[in-house]
Amino acid sequence: MDFANQIILVSAALITFSIFAGVLSSRIGAPLLLVFLAFGMLAGEDGPGGIVFHDFSVAYLVGSFALALILFDGGLRTSREALTRAFGPAVLLATVGVVLTAAITGLAAKFLFGLGWAEAMLLGAIVGSTDAAAVFFLLHLRGLRLKPRVAATLEVESGVNDPMAIFLTLALVTIIVDGQAIASWESALDFFWDFLWQMAGGIIFGLLGGAFVLRAVNRLELSAGLYPILAGALALLVFALTQSAGASGFLAVYLVGFTLGNNPHRATSEIARFSDGMAWLAQIGMFLMMGLLVTPSALLPVLLPALGVALVLIVVARPVAVVLCLLPYRFAPRETAFVSWVGLRGAVPIFLGTIPILSGVEGAHTMFSVVYVIVLASLILQGWTVSYAARLAEVELPPRAAPRRRVELDLPAGKGKSVVAYTVDPMSILALRHMTRLPLPAGTSVISVMRDGIVRTEGLNEGVMPGDVVMMLTTADAVATLDRLFGVRKSRAKAKDAGMIDFVLDANAGAASIADIYGLAFEPEERPLTLEEFMRSRLGKEIKEGARTRVGGVELIAMQVSDGSVRQVGLDLDPPPRETTLTTLRARFVEMLRFLREQFLADGSRS
Repeated sequence: MDFANQIILVSAALITFSIFAGVLSSRIGAPLLLVFLAFGMLAGEDGPGGIVFHDFSVAYLVGSFALALILFDGGLRTSREALTRAFGPAVLLATVGVVLTAAITGLAAKFLFGLGWAEAMLLGAIVGSTDAAAVFFLLHLRGLRLKPRVAATLEVESGVNDPMAIFLTLALVTIIVDGQAIASWESALDFFWDFLWQMAGGIIFGLLGGAFVLRAVNRLELSAGLYPILAGALALLVFALTQSAGASGFLAVYLVGFTLGNNPHRATSEIARFSDGMAWLAQIGMFLMMGLLVTPSALLPVLLPALGVALVLIVVARPVAVVLCLLPYRFAPRETAFVSWVGLRGAVPIFLGTIPILSGVEGAHTMFSVVYVIVLASLILQGWTVSYAARLAEVELPPRAAPRRRVELDLPAGKGKSVVAYTVDPMSILALRHMTRLPLPAGTSVISVMRDGIVRTEGLNEGVMPGDVVMMLTTADAVATLDRLFGVRKSRAKAKDAGMIDFVLDANAGAASIADIYGLAFEPEERPLTLEEFMRSRLGKEIKEGARTRVGGVELIAMQVSDGSVRQVGLDLDPPPRETTLTTLRARFVEMLRFLREQFLADGSRS
């Protein structure tokens, strides 16, 4: 009994202190996952904690469980639009990219450590995939907002590239332990069919399992608190069954989450919140355990050559793989450079590093130490600089407006519908632009508007005033758009921030109807035109995607152009001010005053 109490005490204390340390680390920009990993090392046998933990089988079990939960949550967060936008480049990066990265990294390990070819390629395969936990944390929890195609590529790649790394790791472990060699077409074909079943089986089990989970959630009448538990348990069941069938359970559980997250179902908010909390707990637990598993003193003998391998991985292997894989998709050079840099390694390589140890591969403990150094180097070098890299590559977008006061109520029988209530902020777009009608997204309707304590149920689509409480019935997909309407909007001062699109409009829509909804100041002769005709009258016949034109205080953007015709038009309700000679001179004058003040005031304060 005392032992059980001690386990609970130590576990709870480690998790609590890790969270507190993470809150403090965010102020200096340190990657939170690095903090969890470092805290586990400090609690280990070489640190002040003195906890001795060397059970790799338990670590593998906990790692599998945690990674399945993280990928399920990642699938829930991945939109169908993101998957469609990034499917080609992400799949190429998750397959060919992993192989290229593993091969180049293995080549470096071969010469830096003097390993055999199979052992060197095994090390490359272990660190060949990006880490889903690290990338999902970057995209969803750190507040970094990237260009849609770049974000979608990184997100989908990290969610689907683990099966390739796991397949390569298991195949190479089998070759080393059993002494097999791919010496004939028959053996090569066996490995190919094994890989094909890993991927195809994962997709089949994932889609069928996702449909089953979705149907169970929508059909069963349960207490609201049981739906998240049901969804999580069924997702883990699909994961285990897929693994037992010899296919990729990690790909399957990601697709279960994707299917559930992109279809209307009951308890949308409850499942999302529960999954988010479980993913956090899984990340903390996995990184802490992986930190406990390593002995820092064992890292010293391999530190320098391991850093050499990490350097090759970061600045050679990953960039080469990304450039070759993204070449057919015409990514901009800056976008390609950023995707190359954000090849974050995390708990997955450490988790894969336990497989050679459990399989009895000679020198596996040394290999595990090398993998650990590579992960630390990646989290420190890449994780710490990712925000700066996004700004440098100009792929960062302004943060979305966040509503200060939003209340959300999930409807048990609504199948994806929920009731949300917003208090209109004086600094929101709705209040600042004095819109005469509410530009609501599709599938959203106003239930009531309360002003000065009086509830109105008529004329609900008319304009609102600061302080009004607007209650609406909407879908989960529309919440982000409503947040932009009702949230506090910060003015963007830099022209390079011109990347925010508030609404996407059909180019065949009439200019007059759009003007009435959004309060646009079209000229009288422009009101009878469609948006496509208006864009042509302003920008000419040869319109390129991204071309902009101003209408009063807003901007219209050609979002989708095909066969010379504009198909979709973006609406930016708060564009950055135009750069003129006067504004440029003013900005430079302000910068000069700031520089002089810092120089002379700093000198005076020191004297």
